[in-house]
Amino acid sequence: MEESLNIGVLISGRGSNLQAIIDGIEQGKVAAKISLVVSNNPDAYGLERARKHGIPAVVVDHRMYSTRQEFETVVIERLNEKGVELVVLAGFMRVLTEHFLKAFPLRVINIHPALLPSFPGVGVQAKAVDYGVRFSGCTVHFVNEGVDTGPIIAQAVVPVYPTDTGEILADRILKMEHQIYPKVIHWIAERRVRVEGRRVFVEGAKMDEEIAHIEPVA
Repeated sequence: MEESLNIGVLISGRGSNLQAIIDGIEQGKVAAKISLVVSNNPDAYGLERARKHGIPAVVVDHRMYSTRQEFETVVIERLNEKGVELVVLAGFMRVLTEHFLKAFPLRVINIHPALLPSFPGVGVQAKAVDYGVRFSGCTVHFVNEGVDTGPIIAQAVVPVYPTDTGEILADRILKMEHQIYPKVIHWIAERRVRVEGRRVFVEGAKMDEEIAHIEPVA
């Protein structure tokens, strides 16, 4: 039997995407093992989620280090100690530098609650509502040195309704995050993902050019 992919998950908060990944692994839908959860926030509830499932979890508080590189060096050491092959950012609220990315080249992924390249950064659900877009969603992408600018692996789309607030839209998007993030990790574990320039290809992916959505429907 082929060994599962060793992943490390970086969190800063409640860890709902971490839970979705844990559930996917335990249900046999994700061929991966979470070898370590790292939080820069000692009060992150995601740490408790990890412990409830017997997953090693550590705190590396960025406030204890004078530079980003010092902080990232410790995180890299912790991940390497566990043999982590893929780093998964799940609500990790720190921008990673070239120092970290060189340690895991094209082996860091993130999920963002918008359809990149639109609305990078933070607070993007409210920005999408205020801008008046008809659709939003979430994006799983490889992490590069920019902010939410890495090659896109997968996206999921949700409608934006006239009655939406940023909070309502965020909840709708989060449900899709919990579906696509475990799927992408599984694809990577199966070695089905390849990158050519900015384009990402998934071996065996099914496409249907007949599917289209229009909003509003009148």
